Amino acid sequence: MKLFEALIEDPDMEWLFMDGSYVKAHQYRVRAATDSSEAIGKSRGENTTKTHLSVDVCGLPVAFEITGGDANDCTAAPELMTKATEAEVVVADKGYDSQAVHDQVVKQGGKPVIPGRKNSVAGNGDIDWYL
Repeated sequence: MKLFEALIEDPDMEWLFMDGSYVKAHQYRVRAATDSSEAIGKSRGENTTKTHLSVDVCGLPVAFEITGGDANDCTAAPELMTKATEAEVVVADKGYDSQAVHDQVVKQGGKPVIPGRKNSVAGNGDIDWYL
């Protein structure tokens, strides 16, 4: 955590990029000795963990969240944006397309650049495809 905190010393919050990635959990790691959550879930037929990361315009990390592999990207988005309240533009993939995420970005004074899913209710008709 100290290394991570050292990297986010002075973020450039013109743009904020968010994405998530799966990490396969070792087969013996699934049966933890404690009752606490180990952030391991079933995804694509395997036990996985998902790391969600937000980075600034220079690609330096701003925030991260670890969830089970079965967690939707939208569930991690609020936590990723808490340390990025001054972001002017928030760029993410379709996994972050939800009305709640769009509303939070706008509420924080930013512009969402998130392509809509096929069944999207929120949509983003004025999306900047260059970003």
